[in-house]
Amino acid sequence: MSKKIPLLIDTDPGVDDALALLMAFADERHEVVGLTVAAGNVGLGHTVRNALKLCEVAGRGDVPVFAGAPDPLVHPAEDAAHVHGRDGFGDVDLPAAARAAETEHAALAILRLSHQYAGELLLVALGPLTNIALALKLDPTLPQRVKRFLVMGGAITGHGNITPVAEFNIAFDPEAAHIVFTAFPHVEVADWEATVAHGLLHRSVEQWLAADTDKARFYELISRQTRLWSEDSRGEHWYAADALAMAWALQPEGATRLEQRPLAIEMAGGRTRGATVVDWNRQTGAADNTTLLIGYDQARFESQVQRALGLVS
Repeated sequence: MSKKIPLLIDTDPGVDDALALLMAFADERHEVVGLTVAAGNVGLGHTVRNALKLCEVAGRGDVPVFAGAPDPLVHPAEDAAHVHGRDGFGDVDLPAAARAAETEHAALAILRLSHQYAGELLLVALGPLTNIALALKLDPTLPQRVKRFLVMGGAITGHGNITPVAEFNIAFDPEAAHIVFTAFPHVEVADWEATVAHGLLHRSVEQWLAADTDKARFYELISRQTRLWSEDSRGEHWYAADALAMAWALQPEGATRLEQRPLAIEMAGGRTRGATVVDWNRQTGAADNTTLLIGYDQARFESQVQRALGLVS
């Protein structure tokens, strides 16, 4: 087959991150060249530990894991332990992975890998954008070397999941998001509202996770608490935000509707901090700096999830 696409994933595992990473590992067209890890869903100690454990379970001990930012750039933020468990993986007391993270800081690894794979790199951000913002401050030329940059984050019409108008990843570190969205000339955005439009039925997910595969058993275990919380609070669909973003990253041809618009980050509003403000009518004169995912082939998305769990080859 043709040369694989190098894929660098910035992440904060997290139950939904774990599913997205399994999807990336299972995709034959891409080669995961590193995981750069930040605090977000839970603290950095847990997110790094979880990234290492996920690699071990997936049989991908070759993928380097780089620890990054332990906090947002400026203001403290609350994590999402109430969703993912205190340890980010459902509080099921998994033993630690056998290996440790690399000594290189995540921001430096992003820059080094952007040079190594200049013009080819697919960069996917599944968590707060702190690591990427730090990399940009060290080297503003980073965007010139990234072929595609895709972010899971935002709420493009103001239907947030952590505040009335803001999505968790952006709200956790709005200053970092502002740096990133102003530095990259173009960002592909899979937001929370796209996630809600592409929910997975709990009953279907339960069937998938009952499969006799190591990955399905592992994911059933770490996601159980999150799925029960989701069903109690959000109804019959489970919303796997990072998985949808990864599906689009890996198979962009599955998008059924995309929109290009200017997008800016609100940092100061008393009720709107962390909002992703989309200029739908192009009133500001700003350039279209984003491609927004509105629709994605649901069957293709679900097929990628099943492949990640080992249900199909």
